[in-house]
Amino acid sequence: MLSPRRYSTLTLIIGLLAATGCRDREIVAYRAPKDPAPAAMPAAAPGGMSGQLPEGHPPIGDNSGMPGAGMAGGAMANTAVPTAEGDGLRWTAPAGWEAKPLSPMRRGSYRVKGAAGDADLSITAFPGATGGLEANLNRWRGQVGLPTLSPAEVVADAQTFTANDLQFTVVDYKGSASHMLGAIVTYGGNSWFFKLSGPDATINEAKPAYLDFLHTVKAP
Repeated sequence: MLSPRRYSTLTLIIGLLAATGCRDREIVAYRAPKDPAPAAMPAAAPGGMSGQLPEGHPPIGDNSGMPGAGMAGGAMANTAVPTAEGDGLRWTAPAGWEAKPLSPMRRGSYRVKGAAGDADLSITAFPGATGGLEANLNRWRGQVGLPTLSPAEVVADAQTFTANDLQFTVVDYKGSASHMLGAIVTYGGNSWFFKLSGPDATINEAKPAYLDFLHTVKAP
């Protein structure tokens, strides 16, 4: 028979074991709550962008927010430039010039061959003064890497002659970018541009033929 002291000790041990067993069952039965399901992402737009563009972002296809937008180059890239209509000028190209396919902007297009590389002759026509003589000459200067001149200086640097009742303004611009021969003539309310550009040696070689070519230009 157990003594009262031993009985009390045994009772205490059994109670502690029972309590420990209960805690173990509580731990085993515990389950962490599930993480909430992630929010659905917006569908991707073409190009990998999200379906919703940030506030203030230009629409896709609109380059108004791109660098250079609003400058001349950006405007020309998105604006159709009207070409002159009606009866045009006529000319006779030198035998050595190779005609090239026309584009919507060109009234005439030729390849001028040379040992240093081919040059390109373009003939275009636009309504009105297209910015004025001085602005167009300075635009050509910029294309070959020459600095802008004052209106008086850029006109004084040009040569003029009359052929077939047409007055031509002719320039010879050699810059760091390329060499160009250009002529501007006004006819029927339109401005006509005859521009030959290419390697320096080819332009120098073709200059006499180019000037002869201008003298064949006439009204129909």
